[in-house]
Amino acid sequence: MQLLNLLMLLGTVLGGNLVAATFTFERIDKNDSMVLVVDHQIGLFQLVRDFEPEEYRNNILAHAAIGKVFNLPTILTTSAETGPNGPLPKEIPAMHPEAPFIKRNGEVNAWDNQDFRNAVKATGKKQVIMAGIVTDVCTSFLALSLVQEGYTVFANAEASGTLNKRTADDANDRMRAAGVHVLSMFAITTDLMRDWRNTPGALQLLPYYDTYFAVYAFLARGHAAAVQNGVIQPGESV
Repeated sequence: MQLLNLLMLLGTVLGGNLVAATFTFERIDKNDSMVLVVDHQIGLFQLVRDFEPEEYRNNILAHAAIGKVFNLPTILTTSAETGPNGPLPKEIPAMHPEAPFIKRNGEVNAWDNQDFRNAVKATGKKQVIMAGIVTDVCTSFLALSLVQEGYTVFANAEASGTLNKRTADDANDRMRAAGVHVLSMFAITTDLMRDWRNTPGALQLLPYYDTYFAVYAFLARGHAAAVQNGVIQPGESV
């Protein structure tokens, strides 16, 4: 306890430099990543109250599409889908017709299912991009298990939903404390891309954003319109 207090005091005295000195920025590597779609089922969708339904539908489809845009190994899983949890939205299996699809019959934590563990390990990748319903159970339990197994986990906060903001905040805090990176779809995709000149780059990502990220899509459309037929109005250029 005395050592801990000393370290905390030292960190305070150094103005946070102690933390900065030990921090390593682990980038998302498109050559070492996989995408997990966890229990994005149409029954469980009804439990998501921290997003509007239309927004959340967009977000989970955008999450699944990350694997397609970057050609990442993608694994789909559901929990008791013949019961009230229901199937995945049909758009997701249609995106990934060849992906491993693990239909769990009872395990709440997907990592408790041997077939799912085997599918994850078979990718040979060590970084995991994941999201699920609900954040505090399906996302958190699996994310914590993966960290324990030595994986680096990037949880897509926009595609993980739950009953309310308080529950989401507590779940995200729990994951962060264990070393899970909790971030947005835009952060995930731009770190995977890294440079607009790469492949995938602007040619692939701008159509993706046009479908799933309207604010950036219209920024790009506005720029295109200005280049193609725009006219500077009097007083516009200051």
